[in-house]
Amino acid sequence: MAYARRRLETASPDAWLEAQLLLAHGFNQTRTWVLTHPEKPLDAKKLELLDDLLEQRLQGVPLPYLLGHWEFFGLDFIVSPDVLIPRPETELLVEQALTWLKQHPDRRRAADVGTGSGCIAVSLAYHQTDLNLVATDQSQPALDIAGQNAVRHGVSDRIRWQKTNLLDGFTGQLDLVVANLPYIPSATLEELLVSKFEPLSALDGGPDGLLLISALLEDAPRWWAPGGVILLEIEAGQGESAPALARSLLPVAPINLLPDLAGKPRLLKIENEK
Repeated sequence: MAYARRRLETASPDAWLEAQLLLAHGFNQTRTWVLTHPEKPLDAKKLELLDDLLEQRLQGVPLPYLLGHWEFFGLDFIVSPDVLIPRPETELLVEQALTWLKQHPDRRRAADVGTGSGCIAVSLAYHQTDLNLVATDQSQPALDIAGQNAVRHGVSDRIRWQKTNLLDGFTGQLDLVVANLPYIPSATLEELLVSKFEPLSALDGGPDGLLLISALLEDAPRWWAPGGVILLEIEAGQGESAPALARSLLPVAPINLLPDLAGKPRLLKIENEK
Protein backbone atom coordinates (compact mmCIF):
# COMPACT_ATOMS: atom_id res chain seq x y z
CA MET A 1 0.00 0.00 0.00
CA ALA A 2 2.87 2.37 0.81
CA TYR A 3 4.25 1.74 -2.70
CA ALA A 4 0.98 2.83 -4.33
CA ARG A 5 0.72 5.83 -2.04
CA ARG A 6 4.23 7.04 -2.88
CA ARG A 7 3.55 6.83 -6.61
CA LEU A 8 0.30 8.78 -6.30
CA GLU A 9 1.54 11.57 -4.03
CA THR A 10 2.59 13.76 -6.97
CA ALA A 11 -0.80 13.39 -8.66
CA SER A 12 -3.39 13.48 -5.90
CA PRO A 13 -3.89 15.14 -2.51
CA ASP A 14 -5.83 11.99 -1.55
CA ALA A 15 -3.02 9.59 -2.44
CA TRP A 16 -3.53 7.42 0.66
CA LEU A 17 -7.26 6.94 0.03
CA GLU A 18 -6.76 6.36 -3.70
CA ALA A 19 -4.06 3.77 -3.00
CA GLN A 20 -6.48 1.88 -0.74
CA LEU A 21 -9.24 1.97 -3.35
CA LEU A 22 -6.98 0.81 -6.16
CA LEU A 23 -5.62 -2.02 -4.03
CA ALA A 24 -9.16 -3.05 -3.12
CA HIS A 25 -9.97 -3.10 -6.82
CA GLY A 26 -6.88 -5.15 -7.57
CA PHE A 27 -7.68 -7.69 -4.85
CA ASN A 28 -11.41 -7.62 -5.74
CA GLN A 29 -12.06 -6.88 -2.08
CA THR A 30 -13.42 -3.99 -0.01
CA ARG A 31 -11.33 -1.11 1.24
CA THR A 32 -11.93 -2.38 4.78
CA TRP A 33 -10.45 -5.74 3.81
CA VAL A 34 -7.34 -4.02 2.46
CA LEU A 35 -6.90 -2.04 5.67
CA THR A 36 -7.24 -5.14 7.84
CA HIS A 37 -4.89 -7.30 5.73
CA PRO A 38 -1.80 -5.10 5.29
CA GLU A 39 0.43 -8.18 5.18
CA LYS A 40 -1.32 -9.69 2.15
CA PRO A 41 1.15 -9.66 -0.79
CA LEU A 42 0.23 -9.00 -4.40
CA ASP A 43 1.06 -11.79 -6.81
CA ALA A 44 2.78 -10.93 -10.10
CA LYS A 45 -0.49 -10.59 -12.03
CA LYS A 46 -2.10 -8.30 -9.47
CA LEU A 47 1.06 -6.23 -9.20
CA GLU A 48 1.08 -5.75 -12.96
CA LEU A 49 -2.57 -4.67 -12.81
CA LEU A 50 -1.83 -2.22 -9.99
CA ASP A 51 1.11 -0.71 -11.89
CA ASP A 52 -1.09 -0.23 -14.94
CA LEU A 53 -3.80 1.46 -12.85
CA LEU A 54 -1.27 3.70 -11.14
CA GLU A 55 0.24 4.73 -14.47
CA GLN A 56 -3.18 5.62 -15.86
CA ARG A 57 -3.99 7.60 -12.73
CA LEU A 58 -0.71 9.50 -13.02
CA GLN A 59 -1.70 10.39 -16.58
CA GLY A 60 -4.89 11.96 -15.23
CA VAL A 61 -7.48 9.22 -15.83
CA PRO A 62 -10.21 9.79 -13.21
CA LEU A 63 -10.23 7.29 -10.37
CA PRO A 64 -13.91 6.27 -10.87
CA TYR A 65 -13.15 5.16 -14.44
CA LEU A 66 -10.27 3.01 -13.19
CA LEU A 67 -12.45 1.44 -10.52
CA GLY A 68 -15.48 1.07 -12.81
CA HIS A 69 -17.91 2.37 -10.19
CA TRP A 70 -18.54 5.36 -7.90
CA GLU A 71 -20.81 6.25 -5.01
CA PHE A 72 -23.67 8.71 -5.33
CA PHE A 73 -26.43 9.43 -2.82
CA GLY A 74 -25.45 6.38 -0.79
CA LEU A 75 -25.63 3.99 -3.76
CA ASP A 76 -22.85 2.46 -5.83
CA PHE A 77 -23.05 3.16 -9.58
CA ILE A 78 -21.31 1.56 -12.54
CA VAL A 79 -19.42 4.19 -14.53
CA SER A 80 -17.31 4.23 -17.69
CA PRO A 81 -15.92 6.91 -20.04
CA ASP A 82 -19.32 6.78 -21.79
CA VAL A 83 -20.93 8.63 -18.87
CA LEU A 84 -20.25 11.61 -16.66
CA ILE A 85 -18.87 10.74 -13.23
CA PRO A 86 -21.53 11.36 -10.53
CA ARG A 87 -20.54 14.30 -8.33
CA PRO A 88 -21.52 15.24 -4.77
CA GLU A 89 -23.01 18.59 -5.78
CA THR A 90 -25.64 16.79 -7.87
CA GLU A 91 -26.98 15.16 -4.71
CA LEU A 92 -28.66 18.50 -3.96
CA LEU A 93 -30.83 17.93 -7.03
CA VAL A 94 -31.96 14.53 -5.73
CA GLU A 95 -32.55 15.88 -2.22
CA GLN A 96 -34.73 18.71 -3.51
CA ALA A 97 -36.67 16.40 -5.81
CA LEU A 98 -37.41 13.93 -2.99
CA THR A 99 -38.45 16.78 -0.69
CA TRP A 100 -40.84 18.10 -3.33
CA LEU A 101 -42.30 14.64 -3.92
CA LYS A 102 -42.87 14.20 -0.19
CA GLN A 103 -44.68 17.55 -0.09
CA HIS A 104 -46.79 16.62 -3.13
CA PRO A 105 -47.95 13.00 -2.62
CA ASP A 106 -50.36 13.22 -5.55
CA ARG A 107 -47.57 14.15 -8.01
CA ARG A 108 -45.74 11.13 -9.34
CA ARG A 109 -45.14 11.76 -13.08
CA ALA A 110 -41.44 12.55 -13.44
CA ALA A 111 -38.60 12.73 -15.95
CA ASP A 112 -34.82 12.76 -15.67
CA VAL A 113 -33.53 14.51 -18.79
CA GLY A 114 -30.01 13.63 -19.93
CA THR A 115 -29.76 10.76 -17.50
CA GLY A 116 -26.18 9.64 -18.25
CA SER A 117 -25.23 6.93 -15.74
CA GLY A 118 -28.79 7.02 -14.42
CA CYS A 119 -27.59 8.10 -10.97
CA ILE A 120 -30.38 10.68 -10.55
CA ALA A 121 -33.17 8.53 -11.98
CA VAL A 122 -32.13 5.41 -10.07
CA SER A 123 -31.72 7.33 -6.80
CA LEU A 124 -35.19 8.84 -7.17
CA ALA A 125 -36.82 5.51 -8.04
CA TYR A 126 -34.96 3.78 -5.20
CA HIS A 127 -36.14 6.27 -2.57
CA GLN A 128 -39.60 7.06 -4.01
CA THR A 129 -41.01 3.65 -4.85
CA ASP A 130 -44.30 4.87 -6.36
CA LEU A 131 -42.67 7.23 -8.84
CA ASN A 132 -43.65 6.98 -12.51
CA LEU A 133 -40.34 7.89 -14.11
CA VAL A 134 -39.01 8.31 -17.64
CA ALA A 135 -35.29 8.92 -18.25
CA THR A 136 -33.87 10.18 -21.53
CA ASP A 137 -30.46 10.47 -23.17
CA GLN A 138 -29.11 10.80 -26.71
CA SER A 139 -26.36 8.26 -26.02
CA GLN A 140 -27.18 4.57 -26.28
CA PRO A 141 -23.98 3.54 -24.44
CA ALA A 142 -25.02 5.84 -21.58
CA LEU A 143 -28.52 4.35 -21.52
CA ASP A 144 -27.00 0.86 -21.43
CA ILE A 145 -25.01 1.75 -18.32
CA ALA A 146 -28.03 3.46 -16.76
CA GLY A 147 -30.04 0.30 -17.35
CA GLN A 148 -27.36 -1.78 -15.63
CA ASN A 149 -27.48 0.56 -12.65
CA ALA A 150 -31.25 0.24 -12.47
CA VAL A 151 -30.93 -3.54 -12.35
CA ARG A 152 -28.14 -3.23 -9.78
CA HIS A 153 -30.46 -1.37 -7.42
CA GLY A 154 -33.69 -3.20 -8.14
CA VAL A 155 -35.59 -0.40 -9.87
CA SER A 156 -35.44 -1.49 -13.53
CA ASP A 157 -39.20 -2.11 -13.60
CA ARG A 158 -39.91 1.47 -12.52
CA ILE A 159 -37.93 3.47 -15.06
CA ARG A 160 -38.68 3.83 -18.77
CA TRP A 161 -35.59 4.65 -20.83
CA GLN A 162 -35.88 6.71 -24.01
CA LYS A 163 -33.11 7.46 -26.50
CA THR A 164 -33.95 10.98 -27.56
CA ASN A 165 -32.83 14.60 -27.38
CA LEU A 166 -34.18 16.19 -24.19
CA LEU A 167 -37.91 15.32 -24.18
CA ASP A 168 -38.41 15.14 -27.94
CA GLY A 169 -41.14 12.66 -28.75
CA PHE A 170 -42.49 12.57 -25.22
CA THR A 171 -46.26 12.93 -24.96
CA GLY A 172 -48.17 13.56 -21.78
CA GLN A 173 -47.82 15.71 -18.69
CA LEU A 174 -44.98 15.80 -16.16
CA ASP A 175 -45.16 16.97 -12.56
CA LEU A 176 -41.43 16.83 -11.85
CA VAL A 177 -38.58 17.30 -14.30
CA VAL A 178 -34.97 17.05 -13.14
CA ALA A 179 -31.94 17.59 -15.31
CA ASN A 180 -28.19 17.82 -14.98
CA LEU A 181 -27.61 18.92 -18.54
CA PRO A 182 -24.27 19.98 -20.04
CA TYR A 183 -23.69 23.50 -18.68
CA ILE A 184 -20.00 24.29 -19.12
CA PRO A 185 -19.37 27.06 -21.71
CA SER A 186 -17.48 25.70 -24.71
CA ALA A 187 -14.52 28.08 -24.34
CA THR A 188 -14.15 27.26 -20.64
CA LEU A 189 -14.33 23.54 -21.32
CA GLU A 190 -11.22 23.64 -23.48
CA GLU A 191 -9.18 24.67 -20.45
CA LEU A 192 -10.44 21.92 -18.13
CA LEU A 193 -8.80 18.55 -17.54
CA VAL A 194 -12.23 16.96 -17.33
CA SER A 195 -12.69 17.49 -21.08
CA LYS A 196 -9.87 15.05 -21.81
CA PHE A 197 -11.53 12.08 -20.17
CA GLU A 198 -15.28 12.56 -19.67
CA PRO A 199 -17.72 12.65 -22.63
CA LEU A 200 -17.88 16.08 -24.21
CA SER A 201 -21.54 15.58 -25.01
CA ALA A 202 -22.22 15.52 -21.26
CA LEU A 203 -20.19 18.67 -20.58
CA ASP A 204 -20.42 21.15 -23.45
CA GLY A 205 -23.27 23.59 -22.88
CA GLY A 206 -22.58 25.79 -25.91
CA PRO A 207 -21.24 29.37 -25.98
CA ASP A 208 -22.81 30.45 -22.66
CA GLY A 209 -23.34 26.99 -21.16
CA LEU A 210 -27.11 27.38 -21.37
CA LEU A 211 -27.86 26.00 -24.84
CA LEU A 212 -29.61 22.80 -23.77
CA ILE A 213 -31.20 24.35 -20.69
CA SER A 214 -32.73 26.98 -22.96
CA ALA A 215 -34.05 24.34 -25.36
CA LEU A 216 -35.63 22.37 -22.51
CA LEU A 217 -37.34 25.42 -21.02
CA GLU A 218 -38.61 26.54 -24.42
CA ASP A 219 -40.29 23.15 -24.76
CA ALA A 220 -41.70 23.15 -21.22
CA PRO A 221 -45.22 24.45 -21.98
CA ARG A 222 -45.81 21.31 -24.06
CA TRP A 223 -45.38 18.82 -21.19
CA TRP A 224 -45.25 20.75 -17.91
CA ALA A 225 -48.26 20.06 -15.70
CA PRO A 226 -49.86 22.92 -13.74
CA GLY A 227 -48.46 22.88 -10.23
CA GLY A 228 -45.34 21.05 -11.40
CA VAL A 229 -41.67 21.89 -10.86
CA ILE A 230 -38.44 21.85 -12.87
CA LEU A 231 -35.10 21.38 -11.08
CA LEU A 232 -31.94 22.17 -13.05
CA GLU A 233 -28.31 21.92 -11.98
CA ILE A 234 -26.26 24.88 -13.19
CA GLU A 235 -22.64 26.04 -13.10
CA ALA A 236 -21.68 28.28 -10.19
CA GLY A 237 -20.97 31.14 -12.59
CA GLN A 238 -24.53 31.05 -13.98
CA GLY A 239 -26.17 32.41 -10.83
CA GLU A 240 -27.46 35.44 -12.75
CA SER A 241 -27.65 34.24 -16.34
CA ALA A 242 -29.61 31.04 -15.69
CA PRO A 243 -32.45 32.68 -13.68
CA ALA A 244 -32.57 35.50 -16.25
CA LEU A 245 -32.96 32.95 -19.02
CA ALA A 246 -35.73 31.14 -17.14
CA ARG A 247 -37.57 34.42 -16.51
CA SER A 248 -37.41 35.34 -20.18
CA LEU A 249 -38.80 31.97 -21.32
CA LEU A 250 -41.27 31.35 -18.47
CA PRO A 251 -42.10 34.87 -17.29
CA VAL A 252 -44.93 34.01 -14.89
CA ALA A 253 -43.20 31.08 -13.18
CA PRO A 254 -41.73 31.59 -9.68
CA ILE A 255 -37.98 30.99 -9.84
CA ASN A 256 -35.60 30.25 -6.98
CA LEU A 257 -31.85 29.77 -6.97
CA LEU A 258 -30.52 27.30 -4.39
CA PRO A 259 -26.88 27.12 -3.23
CA ASP A 260 -24.77 24.01 -2.74
CA LEU A 261 -22.93 23.19 0.50
CA ALA A 262 -20.14 25.56 -0.52
CA GLY A 263 -22.64 28.41 -0.84
CA LYS A 264 -22.30 28.58 -4.64
CA PRO A 265 -25.33 28.83 -6.97
CA ARG A 266 -26.12 25.27 -7.99
CA LEU A 267 -29.81 24.57 -8.50
CA LEU A 268 -32.51 26.38 -10.41
CA LYS A 269 -36.03 25.67 -9.15
CA ILE A 270 -38.86 26.72 -11.44
CA GLU A 271 -42.50 26.25 -10.42
CA ASN A 272 -45.58 26.14 -12.62
CA GLU A 273 -48.35 27.86 -10.70
CA LYS A 274 -51.80 26.31 -10.93
